[in-house]
Amino acid sequence: MNNKLDQQAADNIRALAVAMVEKANSGHPGGPMGGADFMHILYSEFFDFDPSDMTWPFRDRFFMDAGHLSTLMYAQYYLLGNYKKDDVANFRQWGSITPGHPEVDVKRGIENTSGPLGQGHAMGIGAAIAAKFLGARFGTWMDHKIYGFISDGGVQEEISQGAGRIAGHLGLNNFIMFYDSNDIQLSSATDEVTSENTAMKYKAWGWKVISIDGHDHDEIRNALTEANNETEKPTLIIGKTIIGKGSVTADGSKYEGYCELHGQPIGHTGADYTKTLLNLGADPENPFDIYRDVSTFYKEIIKQKTANAARKKLEIATWKKENEALSNKLDRFLSGKLPELDFESIEHKAGLASRVASSNVLGYLAGKVENMIVSSADLSNSDKTDGFLKKTTALKKGDFSGSFLQAGVAELTMACIANGLALHGGIIPVVATFFVFSDYMKPAIRLSAIQELPVKYVWTHDAFRVGEDGPTHQPVEQEAQIRLLEKLKNHSGKPSFLALRPADSAETTVAWKMALENKETPTGLILSRQNIKDIPAMGTSRYTEALASEKGGYLVKKAANPDVVLIANGSEVSTLVEAAELLEEREPLKVSIASIISEGLFRLQSKAYQESTIPKNTPLYGLTAGLPVNMEGLVGDNGKVFGLDHFGYSAPANVLDEKFGFTGEKVCQNIIDYLKTV
Repeated sequence: MNNKLDQQAADNIRALAVAMVEKANSGHPGGPMGGADFMHILYSEFFDFDPSDMTWPFRDRFFMDAGHLSTLMYAQYYLLGNYKKDDVANFRQWGSITPGHPEVDVKRGIENTSGPLGQGHAMGIGAAIAAKFLGARFGTWMDHKIYGFISDGGVQEEISQGAGRIAGHLGLNNFIMFYDSNDIQLSSATDEVTSENTAMKYKAWGWKVISIDGHDHDEIRNALTEANNETEKPTLIIGKTIIGKGSVTADGSKYEGYCELHGQPIGHTGADYTKTLLNLGADPENPFDIYRDVSTFYKEIIKQKTANAARKKLEIATWKKENEALSNKLDRFLSGKLPELDFESIEHKAGLASRVASSNVLGYLAGKVENMIVSSADLSNSDKTDGFLKKTTALKKGDFSGSFLQAGVAELTMACIANGLALHGGIIPVVATFFVFSDYMKPAIRLSAIQELPVKYVWTHDAFRVGEDGPTHQPVEQEAQIRLLEKLKNHSGKPSFLALRPADSAETTVAWKMALENKETPTGLILSRQNIKDIPAMGTSRYTEALASEKGGYLVKKAANPDVVLIANGSEVSTLVEAAELLEEREPLKVSIASIISEGLFRLQSKAYQESTIPKNTPLYGLTAGLPVNMEGLVGDNGKVFGLDHFGYSAPANVLDEKFGFTGEKVCQNIIDYLKTV
C-alpha cells in the first residue's frame, strides 16, 4: 500500500491534469494520470534543485520526451510553487505560460521544449554528456543527475536507436530515464504496432534496466535508489502504468486503460469528468486547488530542497576559494563568454576548399575554446572536423577529458544531443555532416531554432560539385530549405537561424567568428568540397575586407556607377569574378560583385547599406548552385538568376560545371544575353 499522503499528492497531480485538459477542451489527460506516481516520488524524494534559484547550474535536470504530457509537468511544478493557479487554469490559451507542449522555461523547471517524440530524451542524453564533460575538468563535486521521461511513442521513434546506443556506449550513469509503459498510444494499443522486447533492446545497448509497477511507490523508490547508485551504465526504469489511472464512469466504475483516454478531455470519453475528480479527492467546483495536506507537505519539501541546495552552495563556495583559476574558467564556461581569439592570425594556403579552411580554423580553436565539443556523423575526415579531433581525443566511457564526440551514422541523434549540450549550459556544441544529410537533421534544427540555442552546424559538400557521388549526395534544394529559417522569426522576434555560405578561406574564417559570437540562435556553415579560388583583395587585407560579411553581404568588387551587379554566395562568387574579368575584357562594362553570405543577416542592415550593395536601379544578376529561389529575393523581379532546377548527375565536378553552365565563360555569355534584354 502507498503512503496515504503520497497517494493524495499523486492523485492531486492527476486531478489537475484532468481539469486542465477539460477546461482547455484540448490535450492529453491519460498519460499524466499514469505517470503521476513516478513524478511525485521523483520530485519529493530524489530530485536535487534549489526552489529559490531554478537556474542553479548544478541542479538535477528533468528532460521530458513525451511533450503531450505537459500537464504532468505543470501540475508537479504547481505543487512546487513554480506556477500559480491561474497559470494551470489557462492551459493552452493565448498568452499562457502553460502551452500545449512544454517550451523551455528553466525558471519554472522546464528544461527543454518537447513534443516531437524521441527528441526530448536525446536532448537529455546531451545534457548528461555535458555534465560528464564538465565534471572531468572541474571535479566530481558538481555531479548531478539528468532524468528523462519517455513514452511508448518515444521508444518507437527511430532516434531512440541512436540515443540509446550512444548513452550506453559512453556509460552515462548520470542519465536515468523512466519509461511510462502503459501499452497504449494515440490511435491503438502498442501490441498492434510492435512486439519487441524493449528491456532486452536497452540491455543490448549497455543500459541497466529495472522493471517495476509504475504505481507502487516503494518499487519506484527502490528503482530510483538503485539507478542513483549505478556507476557504469545509464538506467531505464520501465514502469508498467495504466493510462487514465483513477478514471471512473458516472456510476463510479473504473474506466482505466482505454485508448480514448490518451488524447482528449475525460468528459469526451466513457469516463465521467466530475465523478473522476471526486474519485481523485478533488473538489469539482474548485478543480485547480491544491489539496490542503498536499500543500502543507510540499511547503516542507520546498524548505528541505532549499536548505539542501544552500549546504551544497557552501561547499561549492569553498571549492571556488581554494581553486581560483579553475573557478574563473568554470564561470567563463557557464557565462558563454569566449576567450580572446585572433582569427586574423589563422593562415590558409591559397585556393582551399572552404571545408579545409574550416578545418584550419577548428585546429586553431582546439585548446583555445576549451568548452567546445565537436561531433561528426562518421565523416570527420571528409567534413574536416578532424582538424579539431587531431588536437584532442574522443569522449569515451569513463574518460570525458576529450572534446570530440564520435556520433556514428546518426545525424538526427547527433543534432538532438547538441541541443541538449546547449540546454545544459557551459558547452559550445558543433555538429558536422554532409549538407545533403542535413535532411536527416531537420527536426532537431527546427527545435534548435525554436529554443534559440547557439548550436553550430557544419555542412560540407555543399553543391552539385560533390561530383562522382551523384544526385543522392549533391545538394540542390537544401540551401533554400535552410534559408527559410532565416526568414522565420523566433519568439524573441529575431531571425531564427543564421545560414552562412562563405566564398573563400577568408570568409570561412569570418564565418566561424560570426558563428561563435552568435549566442542567440543556431548557425549553419555551408562549405565546399572542391577548392575555390580566393577572392582578390581590393586593398591590402582580404581578411579585413571579409569582415564585412558580418553585415550579411558586401561588395568584393566595386565599380563606380556599375553597368551590372553580380550577386552570389559560396564558390559561385569566384565564378562571378572570373566571368567579370571576361566581361570587362570583351565589353565596355563596369561590374560590381556582391558576396551575400547570409541574406537573412543582410536584410537586417539599413536600407541605405542594402541599396549601396545591391542598387535597385541597376541590372542585377544572381548565380547559385542551388535552386534559383536562393537569389530571387536579392535580385528582384527585374533581374535574372541562373541556378539549378533539376537534380545532379554522377560525373567529375569540372564536367558538371561545364554541363550545367557554371564556368566563367558560360556565365559571362549568360550575363551578356541578359543585359541585351534590359
